[in-house]
Amino acid sequence: MTDPMTTRRLYGRRQGHKLRLGQADLVETLLPQISVPADGPLDATRLFGGDRPLEVEIGFGAGEHLAGQAMARRDTGFIGCEPFLNGVVGALGHVRDEALDNVRLHMGDALDVLERLPDASLSRVYLLHPDPWRKARHAKRRMINHGPLDLIAAKLKPGMEFRLGTDDPTYCRWAMMVMGQRRDFVWTARTAADFLTRPEDWPETRYERKARRQGREVWYFRYVRI
Repeated sequence: MTDPMTTRRLYGRRQGHKLRLGQADLVETLLPQISVPADGPLDATRLFGGDRPLEVEIGFGAGEHLAGQAMARRDTGFIGCEPFLNGVVGALGHVRDEALDNVRLHMGDALDVLERLPDASLSRVYLLHPDPWRKARHAKRRMINHGPLDLIAAKLKPGMEFRLGTDDPTYCRWAMMVMGQRRDFVWTARTAADFLTRPEDWPETRYERKARRQGREVWYFRYVRI
């Protein structure tokens, strides 16, 4: 099977509905101010002007969770990675409305950013509701694969967290299988309630609420880097 770390192609549409005038203005004016630099090594000083804890969200959707975390801990630097323009626009709106100066955005592949960060530099990595790629022949496209997980493990500080959320049964089973093979992460759950109940410091998104309204369960996985 092809290693997903060497198959650096983003699948799906890069843009959905046409941007409104105000949204286009955010892309033209705010995004350049808070974009992750396009090349070179990255660290807290380069991104935020000084040393501080760093966290990364892979595929932040409309940016609700990213903004919620950034509002709760303004002394932490948050790097959000999302390849789709309409999601980036949603995050830009949160950054503007909440005056978030501790958020940096990358419109593209999260692995490109992770590779440029120092090893053992991250306090937390989030992967919430990734595309499940349900067909078996597409399994190599899933972010929960050993190639990306090797990189995430390298960038997390020992004792820090990797969080995964999904409402897809196929992805849930796949993630439990793949993560169960890892020796560099330990699952924190001790009872079913531990991954069926959203932690207090895990901001809920509209996507999660919609999933529940439609009768889908949501699973919350928390793994500690060892």
